[in-house]
Amino acid sequence: MTKHFGWAVRGCASVLALAAGAAGAQTVDAGAGVEEIIVTAQRQAQSLQDVPIAVSAFSAEALQRQQIENSLDLQLTLPNITFTKTNFTGSSFTIRGIGDLCVGVTCDQATGIAVNELPVFSTRLFETEYFDLERIEVLRGPQGTLFGRNATSGVVNLVTAKPDLAGFAANASFDYGNYDSILGRAMVNLPLSDRFGVRVAGLYLQRDGYTRNVFLNTDVDDRKLWAVRGSVRWDLGENTRVDAMAYYFRENDGRSRIQKQLCQRDPTGVLGCLPGRRDFGILNANSTFVGVLSSREFLRIAGGPALGPVLQNVGLGSVYGPDAYANFVNPPDVRQVATDFAPEYFAEEEQYMARIEHDFGPLKARVSGIYQASTVDSREDYNLSVQDPTGYRPGLAAMQALAAGPLPQFRPVIAALFPNGVGGPSCTSETETSGTGAYGGRRLCSATPQDFDRSVQTNRSWTVEGILESQYDGRFNFLLGAIYSDYHLTENSYYVNAFGIDYIAGVLGVAQSLGAGLPNSFLATPFFRNNTDDYRLHSYGIFGEVYLDLTDRLRFTGGVRYNNDLKKVRARSTLASFLAPFGIADAFASPFVGAYDADPGRPGNQLWQERRARFDAVTGRAVLDWRVTPDTLIYVSYARGYKSGGINPPLQPVFEVPESFTPEFIDAFEVGTKNSFLDGTLQANLTAFYYKYRDLQLSRIVARTSVNDNVSANIWGIEGEFVFNPIPPLVVNLNVSFLNTRVSEDKFLSNPRDPSGGRADAVIIKDLSNGSNCAVVPRVAGSNAAAVHVGVVNSVLGLRPATAFPADSGLNGALGAFGICAQLQNPAFPTTPAVEVLTAGVPVNIRGNELPQAPDFKFAVGAQYTFEFAQGWSFVPRVDYAFTGESFGNIFNGFVNRVPSYGVVNLQAQLNAPDRRWFVRGYVQNLTDNNAVTGLYVTDQSSGLFTNIFTLEPRRYGVAVGVNF
Repeated sequence: MTKHFGWAVRGCASVLALAAGAAGAQTVDAGAGVEEIIVTAQRQAQSLQDVPIAVSAFSAEALQRQQIENSLDLQLTLPNITFTKTNFTGSSFTIRGIGDLCVGVTCDQATGIAVNELPVFSTRLFETEYFDLERIEVLRGPQGTLFGRNATSGVVNLVTAKPDLAGFAANASFDYGNYDSILGRAMVNLPLSDRFGVRVAGLYLQRDGYTRNVFLNTDVDDRKLWAVRGSVRWDLGENTRVDAMAYYFRENDGRSRIQKQLCQRDPTGVLGCLPGRRDFGILNANSTFVGVLSSREFLRIAGGPALGPVLQNVGLGSVYGPDAYANFVNPPDVRQVATDFAPEYFAEEEQYMARIEHDFGPLKARVSGIYQASTVDSREDYNLSVQDPTGYRPGLAAMQALAAGPLPQFRPVIAALFPNGVGGPSCTSETETSGTGAYGGRRLCSATPQDFDRSVQTNRSWTVEGILESQYDGRFNFLLGAIYSDYHLTENSYYVNAFGIDYIAGVLGVAQSLGAGLPNSFLATPFFRNNTDDYRLHSYGIFGEVYLDLTDRLRFTGGVRYNNDLKKVRARSTLASFLAPFGIADAFASPFVGAYDADPGRPGNQLWQERRARFDAVTGRAVLDWRVTPDTLIYVSYARGYKSGGINPPLQPVFEVPESFTPEFIDAFEVGTKNSFLDGTLQANLTAFYYKYRDLQLSRIVARTSVNDNVSANIWGIEGEFVFNPIPPLVVNLNVSFLNTRVSEDKFLSNPRDPSGGRADAVIIKDLSNGSNCAVVPRVAGSNAAAVHVGVVNSVLGLRPATAFPADSGLNGALGAFGICAQLQNPAFPTTPAVEVLTAGVPVNIRGNELPQAPDFKFAVGAQYTFEFAQGWSFVPRVDYAFTGESFGNIFNGFVNRVPSYGVVNLQAQLNAPDRRWFVRGYVQNLTDNNAVTGLYVTDQSSGLFTNIFTLEPRRYGVAVGVNF
């Protein structure tokens, strides 16, 4: 922080001495002070300085001026706001510590995303570059009485540019930068009459990857996308207007969903990655689902006295021996990976919108509708690594010998996974829907064993909204609205595919069918698939506000909203779950599928878990604003926010999580002031707020699936946004914020990174039967009963006793061992009464912890100077610096989850021709090439507890040219 901050201050000292700062949300007319900007934050056109809401707005000119080209850029310039990518092709836009911390199909957005004031769902808008926007508005705080669906944290409203009927206009720009980046934007505005006009705009982006794959010697994380938007405006008369818009976006490239994986390697294999720190290490593969179930130890136990000795020999390795990543080197650079699988990314979105509005004089009405369809499909290396198959050879040779001799049942396994024979390329199931994978001929073969995942989703939605507002001349006015949204998700699947899973599915399937005298079978599905086959949301809301001028300078605003959400979902999770005969075309047509239960929470066996839930609530807001002087506004407000609950995805019976999670509620108190000083050359807006949060939805990984918990929290903070135009050529802007977030209740959760809960007398167990961790603790704290008990049980199972983790593990002296958690609970052992076996680990109290993605401090400062020359030429250099303070990546906090503070410096200089007919701009973004982490995600225990991190984009520089007609 000191280095970046000092550099920025020295670089800007001459201009910063002139002002306390500015909000980068304003356009500036040199010589006339800070120009007024009009927003629709309250559903009517108002000056930003007249709106008693904490709102930031960026005009098209401001977006260009501050190099805000996407959401990652946008969050740097805003107080108390962060943005980061997350797992499963998602992202989180967090406002005042409240973001999309709930991960799952049935989760609602905490931050409402709107296009022209209408809500959009599962949008890809945050993945593309901005183009042809009139402005972006970011409203902080609950907005249910004004905007679409309820939003507890706030709303990001993208307002697209509309056709201008005044005359023809067009512009185009071309940008070339490093990474062979080509970015083109263009717009044509064509008035066909004085009442009808058309506007068409487009974007094209192509660049090389930001990351180097040192194994394949290629670049990854490239981009290739394009988008087009067409708009129509039709004035049917003086009082009636129709607007329509169509938008299409498409991306098809090698973008990676994650930047890098970090791990403090666990030499014991019990945890995979230790919780002491985040290193450029690699997980211990013996800790994974594949590692334990393909081990000689598990196969010996699972096979029993009859088959155990045979199965033991076909194990891919030992949990006590070298693992497949023992010799792998993770490049110590966040811009380098070593992987044998190239990422694939495809996304597509359509939007169609129409609005008709009519002015009746005292009343104004409008009806709006939007239809949206979206698809995203992404695959990448699950572990960002390359396996060493050397350790697999003894087990594969043993299987080959058995298949050629006493156990020909193994021949289909070899045929599916080694079409050229053992020793040749190995095959892994494709991510496909039949559930047969490699055993149905649907496979991917390569020289090295593969492990990759796939995240795919297809959905469509439509929304219709009606607004009626009064325009009376008196002291009273009102707004009434109603909205209905229908969201239908037809496919959401998360796959994890690996050669080791296919091998396990074949070996254990043959063993089970052989032992039961059934037809020769594999276990389906031979990959992990969490599949939501159908999800439907029906949501409607009725809302309204009244505006009462108590005096000429004092106004009261009161709003109320009723929201009703019905959610219906059908889902299942499969991983080697039931027998399917070799040669079957569809695994779910297996005669043995009846043994599979997708819904263990209900009696009997079902192929799908089907749930429905309804949530409703009444919320509202009250605001009192006082126009102290023509240039000063003070307001106080209270708002109650609501976000509906949801349904957790199905898990295997051994993992106990609630079927659903409850709605969020927030009581938000705010006081603010908006000011214009020094003859309009200084604008200063200040806000203080306090939130009482109940049942905040937080996600964690259990059994390779995101499930959600609820927790209460208190949040408070302050924000300042300033613009200073002391002399006509100079503009300085600054915003600054402080945020304090704390869990406010006693909430006990097990930390997946440390199942011991910090207890030195605990023994952490890696369960050989499923790859999860449990913890054994003594009933008399401080005794060695847990270690003794594990030793007794493991001696019977032929496993080793508990052993110590490294001294720097961060585990406070806990021991670890491989074992079977169910056996450790067996009352037949004499030591069992002395211990307790905690399936999810030792719960810890998170009261007082900070919320994730909630930096304590942020500020952004920028300055530009306009040099005017003869004949209308101008030259405008600009510098921006943004600082984001420390935060945490998840609710358990601690050093290993810390997201350090970071600073970003941007520079640019633009030469403008007379009347801005054309321009040339040179720019540098992220001047210091800061690779700071913006967010992180911890995978589950059966995957080894590695940490996915998401970073800033690297230093980018280039030249842009543009023309205006």
